[in-house]
Amino acid sequence: MKSWRGSSGFWIFLVAVLVLGGAIYAGLHGRRGADAALKRMTEEAAVPTVAVVYPGTTTANDELVLPGTARAFTDAVIYARASGYLKKRYVDIGTRVTAGQLLAELETPELDQQLRQARAELENARATMEMARTTSERWQTLLKRDAVSRQETDEKVSDYNARRAIVDSNGANVKRLEDLQAFQRITAPFAGIITARNTDIGALIDAGGAARELFRLAAIDKLRVSVSVPQAYAQAAQPGTPTAVTLEEMPGRVFRGTLARTSNALDPVTRTMVSEVEVENSTGEVPCSSARRACRSRWCATGARSWWG
Repeated sequence: MKSWRGSSGFWIFLVAVLVLGGAIYAGLHGRRGADAALKRMTEEAAVPTVAVVYPGTTTANDELVLPGTARAFTDAVIYARASGYLKKRYVDIGTRVTAGQLLAELETPELDQQLRQARAELENARATMEMARTTSERWQTLLKRDAVSRQETDEKVSDYNARRAIVDSNGANVKRLEDLQAFQRITAPFAGIITARNTDIGALIDAGGAARELFRLAAIDKLRVSVSVPQAYAQAAQPGTPTAVTLEEMPGRVFRGTLARTSNALDPVTRTMVSEVEVENSTGEVPCSSARRACRSRWCATGARSWWG
């Protein structure tokens, strides 16, 4: 009978033990390697990374875009001062006018008649005054001769003074009607463009009561842009600083302006301060005239220094 060690089963058992031992050793060795790698990665991740920035000169730009309302720098509604009929009209919508230019003429028959009557009353008062003056001088001469009493002389002098006051009153009335008659010619108070016309030749013009506007005149060579500045930026809004204004209907266009004035007071409800920006518009590119248009004003600030645009 063969020995157990010399048998084939022994060698198979031995090989199996060696294989199993090698597998256990490989597993333990691999785990130690993974633990070492994890520890190394953890130590590397624990090291802080610092980004080095070299200081340099730059321009900080803290922008705040605010909505605004653009309107003509000067906008006036022109009414008639005298009642009558529109006789002639020399301008229409879109007409550019200069200061003092004639816009329209009125026909005022009632006013003309009142002026003629006032002048006639003035002439009558003057004639009566001259008679009273002559009578007063005569009675003063007779008083020196003791031909009349002082009471009668004082009455004649007083009558002359009263007649003279009537003449002054009638003269003032004539002057008032003459000044009123001068309003038959409607002229432009300043240079600008006619943006509205609400009358035509032959229309009845009533200067009293609910008067109807004849024309609207706007000076659009310079525009006002009203902006409500939030309270946080109110102190930085200083008059005289530049601005940048853009319009929605003109994308890509930037109009330069100047912060002209502020209200120096905060609205207790909105907590904003009303400010006005002046924008040059000599070419009339922005047809704001009397119609208010929405725009956007760009506000920028950096540190203690602030500006617009």
